[in-house]
Amino acid sequence: MTLRIVIADDHAMFRSGLRAVLDAQPDMTCVADVGDGYSAVEATRRLRPDLVILDVRMPKMDGLAATHELMASGNKDLKVVLLTTFDADDYVRKALASGVSGFVLKSLPPEELVTAIRVAARGDTYIDPSVTRRLVPRLADAMVPTARPRGAAPGVDRLTAREHEVFLLMAAGLSNAEICDQLYVGSQTVKTHVSRVLAKLGLRDRVHAVRFAHHHGLIEQTDTSGL
Repeated sequence: MTLRIVIADDHAMFRSGLRAVLDAQPDMTCVADVGDGYSAVEATRRLRPDLVILDVRMPKMDGLAATHELMASGNKDLKVVLLTTFDADDYVRKALASGVSGFVLKSLPPEELVTAIRVAARGDTYIDPSVTRRLVPRLADAMVPTARPRGAAPGVDRLTAREHEVFLLMAAGLSNAEICDQLYVGSQTVKTHVSRVLAKLGLRDRVHAVRFAHHHGLIEQTDTSGL
């Protein structure tokens, strides 16, 4: 099945470059690219894509306002990914509160951006790793009113030694590529370990893995300096 995508960004060169990247994927097609949030909402209502990529800062209607409009449209299957050159805490909080499926910095390499889109399309949440490392600990504290006592976390004892290493690196906010570099293993191996970790812990995605680790006090055990 081909993923139908609408792109909205007020920088024409970035927009056309992103469209070229997505159209080159065998499972993606860009059905429209527009330069402002108002046009994005109109194109989405008219074309009914599977996913919309919105720049946060745009004329007429910014990405956050457009997200609210799209989420209020009643299309529960629609996925929204926000793009920005700014990783301000306020942007991230508002984005997550609005129900977006992705928050990605424009500096992310094209292959990682494609991965983020696929993650969002399957119903998970993708936050740029650089944002995750800095912000998720605070989000975790705010989103979990009463943390459980620190100690054994449910399901962690089911992880193999390598899966436990991968889990702690995920909890520290490292991307798959960074985990590959830390552990000197291939990308497919890391993807397999990440999938097994999420399955064994009953977690939906990487963001939930980070929150889980902070919730149970596991993140303090993470030390990548000696890896």
